[in-house]
Amino acid sequence: MTPVSPSEGAYDRKRLRQWSRGLARPAGIDRRALLRLAAAASAAAPLLPAAAPAHAAAGPAGVVKPLPPELFTVRGTNAETNFAALRDTGLLTPADRFFVRNHTGTPRIDAAAWKLTVWGDGLTGGPVDFSYEALRALPSVSRTAFVECAGNGRSFFASQQNQQVSGTAWTLGAIGTARWRGVRLAEVLRRAGLGRNAVDVLPRGLDAEVVSDGVALGRVRRPLPVAKALDDVLLAYEMNGEPLPPDHGYPVRLIVPSWVGIANIKWVGDIEVSAEPLLTPWNTSMYRLFGPGHPPEGSAPLSGQTLKSAFEIAPGATFAAHRRHLLTGRSWSGGAPVRSVEISTDGGARWRPARLRDEPRAGSWVRWSAGWVPQAPGPGVLLARATDRSGRAQPETTAPNTQGYLFDAVVRHRVTVT
Repeated sequence: MTPVSPSEGAYDRKRLRQWSRGLARPAGIDRRALLRLAAAASAAAPLLPAAAPAHAAAGPAGVVKPLPPELFTVRGTNAETNFAALRDTGLLTPADRFFVRNHTGTPRIDAAAWKLTVWGDGLTGGPVDFSYEALRALPSVSRTAFVECAGNGRSFFASQQNQQVSGTAWTLGAIGTARWRGVRLAEVLRRAGLGRNAVDVLPRGLDAEVVSDGVALGRVRRPLPVAKALDDVLLAYEMNGEPLPPDHGYPVRLIVPSWVGIANIKWVGDIEVSAEPLLTPWNTSMYRLFGPGHPPEGSAPLSGQTLKSAFEIAPGATFAAHRRHLLTGRSWSGGAPVRSVEISTDGGARWRPARLRDEPRAGSWVRWSAGWVPQAPGPGVLLARATDRSGRAQPETTAPNTQGYLFDAVVRHRVTVT
């Protein structure tokens, strides 16, 4: 990779900022160069050391908790929840069944030595530190919210639409819903001295630095607009009434309701508050939509999640003919609460309503059920489609993008009747 001189680097970073705002595409810069420039865009800022020792975990995929095959499918450094394992779990996903999305491995952090540093030119003063106990002493709130990877459903671009995309081949299990408790990010920013000139807020994780295509990207970080940061975002320290497990962000993580998973930074160690837009690989060359039907410079950075439904059955499940079966599943939307769910047991020829088992709420999912008595042996296809209160409904197909984000089409669940 050819080195970039300081003057060239400054020019390219300027073009990268223009590109990030949709003003110009940086001609002649390939993906590796984009990654490198995005990684360097905030390199002038001090990389604050972790106040606590962070050690990579041993075990499958670098994950701390057990990953039994009946609960999870391991995908590289990640673990996807098998949707059939959610059938009897209630509205909230137990921590031992919650999916894991790691860019590297799960760090082990000592909360007693940990601190959160808030800093940057978007503050009225200098850096402010919060210890774990000081953070827990602030006024707390609780929210039920799902966290979902932007690539959830990615494998269906290939299996249903015959379109090849890059990235982890998730089915539908890169999602979980929990009751999170913590302090509002707005409260912490206010106490740190948020300035009127603040534009972006950049949380950074304490997991190991990421290397992609031979390029060192630094620790996982992705900016939030200050308006979102002041809205409903939590610095969470509890999950379902217990301290966060290591794989899910202990001691403190971000919860950004209804937004793509990458916004929900785990193991937060510092937060930069900036008076100008911030660039990282996670909001420039990644987590944007590229490809046919999208602007040459890519879409705006992904924010809100999309609309999906899933049956709580194993792939290729078998059902006995002439017997009544209770089909169950879940639907969720990053927009308005789910309004209704319909299912089809004959591949889409006929549809009927499912019974909602929960009061639909923004940022959460709803469980549903419907009876089925299959009449004849042979292969079958089960479908489920949701509509939310904004009127948005799941489509038959999803417009492709090269990195396979935001698949929202109706999924074809293939089964066998015996």
